[in-house]
Parts: sequence; C-alpha cells; structure tokens
Amino acid sequence: MIRIDFHRLRFLVIDDNAHMRRIVRTLLHGFGAREVYETEDGAAGLEAFTHYSPDILITDWAMPIFDGLELTQMIRQPGANSNPYVPIIMLTGHSEKKRVTAARDTGVTEFLAKPISAKALYQRVLNIVANPRPFIKTRTYFGPDRRRINAQNYAGPERRKGGNADVIRQPSLLEKARTSTK
Repeated sequence: MIRIDFHRLRFLVIDDNAHMRRIVRTLLHGFGAREVYETEDGAAGLEAFTHYSPDILITDWAMPIFDGLELTQMIRQPGANSNPYVPIIMLTGHSEKKRVTAARDTGVTEFLAKPISAKALYQRVLNIVANPRPFIKTRTYFGPDRRRINAQNYAGPERRKGGNADVIRQPSLLEKARTSTK
C-alpha cells in the first residue's frame, strides 16, 4: 500500500460555499496537508492558482464570476500560465453522466460528487499522485488522457478523432510527496 505524505503537497480549494471549503480543508488537514489555500469563486481561484502554484486544485462546478469548467479551460491553455498540467479535481453535486463527460472533455483530472467522504477524496488524491495520467495534445483537446485503460486496438465509437496526438508525460507527484510502501 502506498502512503502519501500530504504535508509536502500544496492544495487550492475553490468553492463558493464556505461550509464545503471548510469540510475539504478539514479532510485535507486530517490527511496531513499543511498548505491548503481557499477562494470563493473562479476569478479569485485563478488569481490564487497563479500566486500559490498548487500541486493539486479542487474546484466546485457552479460558482460566481466563472465556473469550474471555465476555470479549467483557462488553466489548460498551454502557455497561458505556469502550470497547465496541474491535476484538477472537480467537486460537484451534479453527477449526471453528461456533466462528468463535459468535465472530462474540458480537462478535469478527477471527478468527485457531493456529498463527499474522506475515503473518496483520499482515493482521488492517491490516483493523482500515484498514477498520473499523461497529457494529450490534439487539435481540439489539451488535458489529461481521458482513457483510464490504454487499449491500442480499440476501434469503437469513442475512438479519438482529430489526427495524431502528442502524448506528454508528466513527472509524478510521488517524489514530491515522499511516499513510502507498507
């Protein structure tokens, strides 16, 4: 089993609901995180993202000024900021398939439906740290590989269109999080 040393990771939580921010912050502190920054809307979140350079961003979907999808689109613009590769966890009460698909297609790394549990949040962070997905750059998409399983021979309706894709491997957060095995 992999154990993450959360105190080495920097988090940014963006949610317009102060109670939800407090819950997420409390859970992250309970996991051992020391640096947890918070903002209440997408505009302040983008500013905090630039200022704090978080290792992991957790954002709500529905917020004032601009929402979590718009925030993700801004962050995923190559060259627009210091880290378009930051892992993004979308935290929302809207978990319909079309919303999950929209978040995925915008470049969200992990999706977490409210109400959240400590186990579910920990699992999403563990996935990000221990199993980082490569980034894909095509004519129409830039973000984490939307496929969890790489089936080279897949020819179904969800097959990537748009020509060749550049695969960009990112360094794992494992080294930063100084993990150990048990």
